Amino acid sequence: DTAGHLGQTLYLREIEGREDGPPPPVDLATEKRNGDFVRGQIRNGGMTACHDVSDGGLLVCIAEMALRGDIGATIQVPETDIPAHAWLFGEDQARYVVTTRDAPGLLAAAEEAGVPALQIGLTGGAGLSLLGGPRETALTALRDINERWLPEFMSMEL
Repeated sequence: DTAGHLGQTLYLREIEGREDGPPPPVDLATEKRNGDFVRGQIRNGGMTACHDVSDGGLLVCIAEMALRGDIGATIQVPETDIPAHAWLFGEDQARYVVTTRDAPGLLAAAEEAGVPALQIGLTGGAGLSLLGGPRETALTALRDINERWLPEFMSMEL
């Protein structure tokens, strides 16, 4: 489930320049149910990759997965009452991004387990893109930014 919770998030701090609002609520039963489902799918080979959605939200999670696997992705923001920025950067709890070779089978298993699930895109290519977005961002550019910031930060004079 995605509510688009932005309180105390990286988005709020880095984009809006604020550090306020409550952290996302935690429901331990939901955490356990979703975690048990994911572990079970990993054990039986139903998933090819998995990452929890935490700091930075869904889009940061997908970027981290793409960089690690060197595989791009195209993502579709669903039409909901949640603003796109909140859906992409909200840090709601008990969420995972997974990849699979059998999306219909995984979605059926999730429904049977009572775990909300939604296909949000396809993997492949050399970049990340949002359907309807301005352009694809190459993984090479993301990797350069990701790997360059710490050395630059450490070389700054205080």
